[in-house]
Amino acid sequence: MSKYKDSQALKGLTLGKTTAYVSEYQPEILQAVPRSLNRDDIDVSNDNLPFKGEDVWYGYELSWLNAKGKPIVAVAEFRFPCESENIVESKSFKLYLNSFNQSRFDSWHAVKDALTKDLSEVAKLPVQVTLFAVDDCPALQIGQSTALCIDDLDINIDDFDFNPSLLEGAQAIDGEIRSVSLVSHLLKSNCLITNQPDWASLYIDYQGKEIDNEKLLAYIISFRQHNEFHEQCVERIFCDLQHYFELSSLTVYARYTRRGGLDINPYRSTADLSAPSLRTLRQ
Repeated sequence: MSKYKDSQALKGLTLGKTTAYVSEYQPEILQAVPRSLNRDDIDVSNDNLPFKGEDVWYGYELSWLNAKGKPIVAVAEFRFPCESENIVESKSFKLYLNSFNQSRFDSWHAVKDALTKDLSEVAKLPVQVTLFAVDDCPALQIGQSTALCIDDLDINIDDFDFNPSLLEGAQAIDGEIRSVSLVSHLLKSNCLITNQPDWASLYIDYQGKEIDNEKLLAYIISFRQHNEFHEQCVERIFCDLQHYFELSSLTVYARYTRRGGLDINPYRSTADLSAPSLRTLRQ
């Protein structure tokens, strides 16, 4: 369980509580969660981050009425900079998107402007919003990864408590510097508030001496009963890898499965690059 589960900053969230669904535009539904909560716990300062990156969300259930009352549907991409003060709590995000359902907008551009304004105000930094027609969304084509999948390694797991010390001694002392791309589809964590399972494919790219894939996989599996939000898990993984290994570059990218019409894909890297489009079959 996370040390900050009972934080006062989480007390007022609608997550885990019975709520009414509204269909008229209500931006005040959105709720913020300070990124500093877990960053304090992993000894990371919001003012001096050890990574760059963004949280890429896709909204599959966005609809509104045009000026004549005809329904319009779209797929939305939202990119939140990791430097933002807050993340948007996902249930409030879903309720917010539902509030567009019976609201009239003059154009797609007007919808995009409203989304950009409201989400940026909650995040406290500009959020990039892109709207796609449901039959023309290149970002959501199934991606083909060249990363090596480590899930078939035959390892014994005796303890499912989160345990970063599994990484201790997992990097070769000798050997050449390598560029390695790995993926595991076995990442599972639990929602910090509701304890519902969150499933993801985890992509790790690093440059450095080789890491023991069996120990790395055991570490990933140790998240199985761990309670944190998606973004927080990815930052914890990034910081643990930097702590235990000597790496000249590192990227950690999780593609979480969809819940409530939203999927969340946190991307953290030492490189100043945008998260690639890499939709998986489970999304």
